[in-house]
Formats: sequence, C-alpha cells, structure tokens
Amino acid sequence: MVCCNTDIQEEAREIVQAIGSAPEYAIPLLQEMQRRRSYLPKDLVEAVSGETGIPVSTLFGVATFYSQFRFKPQGKYLIRVCHGTACHVTGADVISAVIAQELGIAEGDTTQDMLFSFEKVACLGCCALAPVVMIGGKIYAKLSGPKIKSVIKEYLMKESHHGKA
Repeated sequence: MVCCNTDIQEEAREIVQAIGSAPEYAIPLLQEMQRRRSYLPKDLVEAVSGETGIPVSTLFGVATFYSQFRFKPQGKYLIRVCHGTACHVTGADVISAVIAQELGIAEGDTTQDMLFSFEKVACLGCCALAPVVMIGGKIYAKLSGPKIKSVIKEYLMKESHHGKA
C-alpha cells in the first residue's frame, strides 16, 4: 500500500524494525508511534499498516479502545487533573474550571500555541495531597483556584523567557 511520503515510510520502517510486525505487536507499535509524535497521525498509522500487514482498521480499532491513545497533537505541557474521589470532594471541579478559563480550552483540548493540553484523569494516586494536578510529570498538591492560576502563570512566564532568549 502506497500511503504517504518517503519520510513517513522510513519512520514506519524504523518503528516496525524496532518493535516487530506480528499482529500481537499492535499495541507496542501504536505506543511507539505515539511516543515519537505525541499522538497517532493517520498517515503514520497507515504506513505502519502497510509495513506490517496489520489492517488499518485493526490498528485504529485497538487505538480507539484504549484511552491511552490520542488522535490529536498534544501540547508541550500535558495538564492532568485528578478527579478521583479524594480530589473530587476537595475541589477538582473548581481546579478544572479554572484551568479551562485560564487557558481558554475545554477538557480534552490543546491551546492554539501548542503549549498546553488539558485532560481529566480518574486517579493520580496522590489522594493524601488532594486536589492534585500533574503537569509534565510534576505533581502540584493541595491546590485551590488561585494556586493553579499561579502555576499556569509560572509556565507561561517560563515560556515567554525562553522565547526571548
């Protein structure tokens, strides 16, 4: 199947060589594509399908079944708001509302400048620190509306300083 440009074909070949081409490697193949791109671009999924013989429908079927896979590019900073029981009862809804308002995006979206993606998660495993948010792997604990605004402003200031350097 000729699906795309040679750069995509080459990337697909590299992924298949690293992971394998058997149907049971569908999940690791999808994970590797997403690791490289932060999401699953259609042309790359099609190219990997062509390299492996795994039908595109199978790859997309697996990817849509598991919530770990994304079909849209992700921002530089992924903001995960815990909505587990402890976080929920201590204000996760307020935290999510403030983030949405500050960034001008809904849950599941990415800012136009590609700096932030925002998602709600079932649990971050930090119940004693509720409510919590994880940004780029860093946990922010015992948050309030003003505290999360401050955290977001810190990231924006850091980015504006990098932009001037």
